[in-house]
Amino acid sequence: MAASSRAQVLRLYRALLRESQRFDGYNYRTYAIRRIRDAFRENKNIKDSEKIEELVNKAKANLEVIHRQV
Repeated sequence: MAASSRAQVLRLYRALLRESQRFDGYNYRTYAIRRIRDAFRENKNIKDSEKIEELVNKAKANLEVIHRQV
């Protein structure tokens, strides 16, 4: 993974965690944080650039959903 892509993924990870912290309900907040961490850990060893791009787009869509809900 290129350095810019790695930086982009890390920015996205931090943004997802930051937005998830804004959930009012404890259960929603902890579930969102746990799912984000688990998903990024599960996919950290993927080398296929197409798959990485697909996962990044999915994470961006999820960030928009979280942003709308909080």
